[in-house]
Amino acid sequence: MQQSFSFKQQTWKRLKKNKGAMFGLVIITIAVLFALFGYIIVPDNSPNADLQTVEIQAKKPGYTQQFLKITERKYWSGTWIDHLLSGEKRHFQLIPITNYVIKNDSLIIKKFIDDDTSVVQYYSINQITHSSPANIQKNIITKKYWLGTDKFGRDILSRLISGTRVSLAVGLIAVLIALSIGIILGALAGYFKGKTDAIIMWLVNVTWSIPTLLLVFAITMALGKGFWQIFIAVGLTMWVPVARLVRGQVLAVKELEYITAAKALGFTNFRIILRHIIPNILGPVLVLAASTFATAIIVEAGLSFLGIGVQPPQPSWGLMIKENYNFLITNNPMLALVPGFAIMLLVLAFNLLGNGLRDAVDVKN
Repeated sequence: MQQSFSFKQQTWKRLKKNKGAMFGLVIITIAVLFALFGYIIVPDNSPNADLQTVEIQAKKPGYTQQFLKITERKYWSGTWIDHLLSGEKRHFQLIPITNYVIKNDSLIIKKFIDDDTSVVQYYSINQITHSSPANIQKNIITKKYWLGTDKFGRDILSRLISGTRVSLAVGLIAVLIALSIGIILGALAGYFKGKTDAIIMWLVNVTWSIPTLLLVFAITMALGKGFWQIFIAVGLTMWVPVARLVRGQVLAVKELEYITAAKALGFTNFRIILRHIIPNILGPVLVLAASTFATAIIVEAGLSFLGIGVQPPQPSWGLMIKENYNFLITNNPMLALVPGFAIMLLVLAFNLLGNGLRDAVDVKN
């Protein structure tokens, strides 16, 4: 136990010296915080960050707009857990305005239609504030869209942060599925050899021969489009490299003296695999898990871009690129480039962390 703890300490010390790995770890930590607490920090905390204002569609980063906020008289705001998990349900209406005037008990606004057009509208102040005219200033708000708005007038920054949850969830569940299947099949093939090894390796080779995207398409079509279906589809295509790696590691570890001693003591095969072999091969497996995580993020983004992954209005970085890629040839390409940069940065972070783990667990260095 002391030796295992010492190895973990040495691994962490070597990992801390790797600047690339630590950069990746910081980016991943920030992404995890966004995924957990995104609805608390985003400007638009409505479910799926789907507050649409079509009048301000496709605005550039830094765009500022004034709004008249009309709140419902009675609404259920939900608990803080509801807000943390799924956002706060919309209980108000936002009307973009260019100017307003208070006259007696009425509010006269110029509703923003586009850059050259506005329409005059009249509202009862009591209807808006449900109280006195003195509170009307609280209903005039100004919002700044730091990364602009998409073609539906939604806040790009809010959807970008909310989309982090989808990317990390897909990566996490895909890695768990891939590790579970890969470790079990790889360990059985490497330990028992013979017919067991032949059958499992035949299955590995058949699965390996099918292009990943084609296999994902087939599984997705069988399970249907949706949030959870894409998790399973991606996970079921990522286990082959894990199984091959685990098989090779088990073949090497199986011949060591402490495994021979465990057999001499009468331990069962499954106890030897679970208690003595698998814990000693987790280093290389964790390295592969990091790259598998990155691959799963890219695959999910690609499927969402093609329309068979996460479905709207749920935010996904691949779906954001699909919805806004037409703007690449206009004067507002950032609408599609921003989620692309987010995918690139998160994938780079996992690859850097994986490379750092590879060097850290290598005792020869």
